[in-house]
Amino acid sequence: MTADQFIQGLAKGKAPAVCLFVGPDGYLRGLCKEALLAVVLPGAEERENGWSRWDLSEVSLAEVLDDAASLSLFATRRLIWVAGAEGVLPRGRAKQDGDVAGAKELAAYLERPAADTTIVFDCQRYDFDGEDKTKVENLRKFFAGVKAQVEFPRFTPESARRLAQDLVKEKGLKMGAAEMEVLVEATGADASRLVGEVEKLSLYAKPGEAITLETLTALVPNARASNIFALVAAIGRGDRAGSLDILDALIREGEYLPLALSFLAGQFRFALAGHEARVKGAQAIQNHFQKLGSPMWRARAEQVEQTMAAFGPGRLKKAIRLVYAADQALRDTRPDDKTVMEDFVWKVTAKEG
Repeated sequence: MTADQFIQGLAKGKAPAVCLFVGPDGYLRGLCKEALLAVVLPGAEERENGWSRWDLSEVSLAEVLDDAASLSLFATRRLIWVAGAEGVLPRGRAKQDGDVAGAKELAAYLERPAADTTIVFDCQRYDFDGEDKTKVENLRKFFAGVKAQVEFPRFTPESARRLAQDLVKEKGLKMGAAEMEVLVEATGADASRLVGEVEKLSLYAKPGEAITLETLTALVPNARASNIFALVAAIGRGDRAGSLDILDALIREGEYLPLALSFLAGQFRFALAGHEARVKGAQAIQNHFQKLGSPMWRARAEQVEQTMAAFGPGRLKKAIRLVYAADQALRDTRPDDKTVMEDFVWKVTAKEG
């Protein structure tokens, strides 16, 4: 189930006896944790006496379940948080022998869980894609008897953008689409970082004050790197004057120019692939690359669309060759990086004769 579904279920005033939390996101996990505390241990004294924390890297599952089944002298209701839930999975020889230590104990506990006690088995280590996918499936199988299994996947750029919009509105701030994109990029679409940065901006800005790119650059870590995306967009539009201005700003700020060139290479390759696939429109571009397994958010798809409009297939092939030449020149001792990049911008934005 999702975090929203879990919180909605808690609104009925009854917490599950056992829960499994899986996924790397900390923001929604924190909301679910607070919702659980509000239902199971609403008072300060109850939280002091009824809260327990274990880690399966330090103790066995049997020890945790024994603690849960034991009566407490000081608390009538208990919430037991068990970190490192992935520790239940067998490893090495135990894995080969099919050893599932704790499985019988868990099954017995689920048949007769302790009254007024909630156990949360928490796994933040695994994601839902790549090499972790099989591990998550094995974890779910082990906890198959636990009905309340809540997933906390990483935020996508789109969902992070929606969260940022909600947070900005909640704090009474004003932020344009370009600034919103910079904020999401600078925080890596991490929800917890977004919350912290918006809170910081709300303390800095006056009520109703518009958040500018200069404000983000000054206050948000990594926001300066967003100027690289601005350079990519300007070159993608074929805007020579704008590109040189942004390049000058990057040089003054001491940015690593090969990184900007790397982003440009990716932009041109996406645009050329888009031309070859004959996709038109940001939504179609986004869908096309996602089907190919290349994650792409809406703003990036719009940038690729702009580049496709400014550069035909022939110019894109030429631009990719220029990227290669500039990359080779940046590895040389002479001329300096500024000269190399200015020459590259001049050539790549030249109109076809």
